[in-house]
Parts: sequence; C-alpha cells; structure tokens
Amino acid sequence: MNLDEFLSAYPEDISKIAAALRDRILVIFPDAVETMDKNNLGFGFGRGYKDLVFVIMPYRSHVNLGIARGAELSDELDLLEGSGKLHRHVKIRSVQELENVDLIQLMRIALQAARDRFHPGT
Repeated sequence: MNLDEFLSAYPEDISKIAAALRDRILVIFPDAVETMDKNNLGFGFGRGYKDLVFVIMPYRSHVNLGIARGAELSDELDLLEGSGKLHRHVKIRSVQELENVDLIQLMRIALQAARDRFHPGT
C-alpha cells in the first residue's frame, strides 16, 4: 500500500490533515524511518514498535498524533490526551492546528526525548 491508497480510505478533509501532519513530522524529523500499516503511519528510528516516536492515526472526525512515551513528557499546555501508562496523543481537527507553535514545540520535545533514549549524547 502506498500513501495515496492509505489516505483514500478516509474523508477528504481527514486525508488532508493526515498528509499535512506527515509533512510537519518529516520537517521536524527528516531522518525518520516511515512505516505504514492499514490503520497508521509510524515515524521512528527503525521499523519496530519500540523504535516509534510519532504515529498518525486517522479517524472519521479527526487525526490523532500519537506520541510514543508521551506520558513521560511535561505537558504544561495540556495538549496531550490519553490515560495509557506510556503513550499519549493529540487530536488534530484541522490543518490550521498544525501551525500551533505549542504543538510544534511539543513535537520537538518528544523527538529530543526519543533521541536521548535511543542515541544519548546527540
């Protein structure tokens, strides 16, 4: 399956959000290894689950930006949702939300935390 096929399973507005979120992730994390299954796009340091940093999870009314080990992050702006022991997500309902400087900063913090775990000292 390619990206266009993946996105075609969702309404046009959701596909646009997911595509724009993918672009935003790749700007912040240009060396990401991108993976795809029938429900999610993953971005990490390798192809395995333990290597994930971000996940794009489209739904009918929004797109979740999953942040691996997001429960460990400081979220002073209260952007993260979820109650799992490790992971958190941010619901994205429009392309314009991807310009939110707080969201961009959270993504940078999450990526740096992941780099520190996978590649200490970089």
